[in-house]
Amino acid sequence: MIRRSVALLIETSNGYSRGLLEGVIAYTQEHGNWSVYLTEQERGAPPPSWLQGWGGDGVIARIETDAIGRQLKRCGVPVVDLSAARQLKGVPWADTDDRAISQLAVDHFTQRGFRNLAYCGDAGFQWSSKRCLHFRGFAQSAGCLFYEHQSVARYEKTYNAVTEMGRIIDWIAILPRPVAIMGCYDFKAHEVLDACRQLNIDVPTEVAVLGVDNDRLICELSEPKLSSIIPDTKRTGYEAANLLDRMMSGEVVASDTPLITQPLGIHVRESTDTVAIADEEIAKALQYIRRHSSANLRVNDILQHIDLSRRAFEHRFSKWVGHTPHEEIQRVRMNRVKALLRDTELTLNQIAERMGFEHSEYLGAAFKREVGIAPSEYRKMQNVSS
Repeated sequence: MIRRSVALLIETSNGYSRGLLEGVIAYTQEHGNWSVYLTEQERGAPPPSWLQGWGGDGVIARIETDAIGRQLKRCGVPVVDLSAARQLKGVPWADTDDRAISQLAVDHFTQRGFRNLAYCGDAGFQWSSKRCLHFRGFAQSAGCLFYEHQSVARYEKTYNAVTEMGRIIDWIAILPRPVAIMGCYDFKAHEVLDACRQLNIDVPTEVAVLGVDNDRLICELSEPKLSSIIPDTKRTGYEAANLLDRMMSGEVVASDTPLITQPLGIHVRESTDTVAIADEEIAKALQYIRRHSSANLRVNDILQHIDLSRRAFEHRFSKWVGHTPHEEIQRVRMNRVKALLRDTELTLNQIAERMGFEHSEYLGAAFKREVGIAPSEYRKMQNVSS
């Protein structure tokens, strides 16, 4: 079998690109007898100096600048493009389905009762513009009001992070509430969360925020943790590698029909874990429950911070949320326990102490009653799936 030299011009600094690389790796392990050349590559960076004299057999790249497109064209080898920017015409390309991503976002928000939907995009990316167009269409078809903010392109020389954050803050400040905002990708959604924090706006009760890419580092370090749409980047990378392999073997492939993969779903975290609440007292109660999820909270504790009788509170809460205040306390509390089991190495005793349980046995019994399995089983399942 001929051993081929393949260059990967894919940045490693974000979850989306790392997913693409995992797909390429999976293909090479199964099929490809490849010698892979991968160097550190920033998004939007100029062509690497080694590319000019490179004498390999094929390239998989995210071609997002004219300069890289021109350089790859001069190489004269098969190329598969993993960018929707289409800077190099006449080569096959693979991408995720922006229409399906936008549909998922609108469905996610409307199922939670939001009627004000907003999109925060990056004017420098064609895929962001496509997502905005589809998001607007689906929102309006669902009878929702639509709002939009387009940031200065992050990789433009005129981009200034402080100035741009000020523009996002000004935009969010005048949006009607409750409102649900889709960030074009996780980094932009993270900026929206930062803006809400500076405005002292509660997320997700007043503003729900959803990203795209499910970049674990960004999502888990956000405050609150960021819900995000999961693209099937591994499959995209795998199919791109398969396509390049066929091209290097002499097969003629269509360059005008992209390989489009569907998103896998949404990883729901705290930033959208709510329903749209127009009742100010119930919204206040939900905020209190989330902020005190680590305490041994009782319904009477909540009543001390709202202006309702217990009977009126429980009736209005069930009307808006769909279950009782006690059930919501347990749900939020167990979600917090799940996160500690999944994302930390804390022992069950340490988790019980942190979450206000007198003994780990009490936590174990409550967890099994709510989730259906023991905490140890849940942790084992999460470790296997990751």
